Amino acid sequence: MNMTESLRRSGEYEHAQENPYANPYRDSQQHASSPVNPEWPPPPAQPPADPAYADPAYATQPPADPTYAGQPSADPMYAGQPGQPEPAQKKRRARRGPVALLAAVAIVAAAVGGGTAFGIQELTGSDTVASSSTSTNVVPSSQKGTVSGVAKAVSPSIVEISATSNAGSSTGSGVIITGDGEIITNNHVVSGASSVKVTTNDGKQYTAQVVGTDSKKDLALIKLENASGLTAATLGDSDGVGVGDEVVAIGSPEGLTGTVTSGIVSALDRDVTVSTDEGRQQQQQGQGQGGQWPFEFGGQEFNGDTGSSTTTYKALQTDASLNPGNSGGALIDMNGNIIGINSAMYSATESSSSAGSVGLGFAIPINTVKADLPDLRAGASN
Repeated sequence: MNMTESLRRSGEYEHAQENPYANPYRDSQQHASSPVNPEWPPPPAQPPADPAYADPAYATQPPADPTYAGQPSADPMYAGQPGQPEPAQKKRRARRGPVALLAAVAIVAAAVGGGTAFGIQELTGSDTVASSSTSTNVVPSSQKGTVSGVAKAVSPSIVEISATSNAGSSTGSGVIITGDGEIITNNHVVSGASSVKVTTNDGKQYTAQVVGTDSKKDLALIKLENASGLTAATLGDSDGVGVGDEVVAIGSPEGLTGTVTSGIVSALDRDVTVSTDEGRQQQQQGQGQGGQWPFEFGGQEFNGDTGSSTTTYKALQTDASLNPGNSGGALIDMNGNIIGINSAMYSATESSSSAGSVGLGFAIPINTVKADLPDLRAGASN
């Protein structure tokens, strides 16, 4: 190495020591006549664009941040590259923002979608029927699938109905469907009644008026006077019920309010025939709590003569124990949804050999009830 080159290198080192932020671009301009040392190539005028993040909106690279003009950054990513634009890693983080926002919105939408039936009920007021086209989990997750969980969640929505007529009195059950006291029950429980009294699960008593009846489907709608803040049941989807599904029945058999029994769905679409004769209904009511509503099934009559005026509907069959007073009560799936209104049950003869429930009960599918609600609310009396 000759002396001239040694002095030049020594001068460059001293110059760098005196001013560590010296601009190499300026030095290269001042020594344009000096020979270029291949060991110290000058930086490119502009760093090449990363093709992975090429954006058509930037036909050319965006201008360098003036903050870094002529000042090498302390960040190792900027080492020896003054004026370099924002690094690709930082740009990638910025691009993730909208994607993360969209993901968060999707999660919120899914959560809202999962709770649509409950949300609609809360937003539209207490007089809205809580209805679900799919299975809604009314029972807390810690008690899901248990009879005790279903009983605890749904019992506040089941009432005892006492109807009085000229022929006597009868006891049945009903299901609260709105917070202001709309209740679904059987037509044969309240038909011809001059007075209807209702006792809720917490022991409160109300007077009720019959709003509408449908003897062809054995359904009736009654409304409590001066009621508010009641616990409305959630009406499920009876089309989704299958044979063998576990169910719970809640009602007031023999006046025993809030009695809970359980079983399975034994069959679907059973043709059950009941009487539509109001006189015969009053006669059965006059027999008191021991009276049973007569019905026909499979060409045979049960619990008495149905008379000449009858109607037939499709019913769910269950082996859950049903007794006098369960009429109008609820048949419930294991998620706490009402899937049927109990309407007919076989009454065994009073002998020791046939005492107790024989596991032959029927319920009106809840989808039939939902379809009939507009007519009942309009005051139907057929």
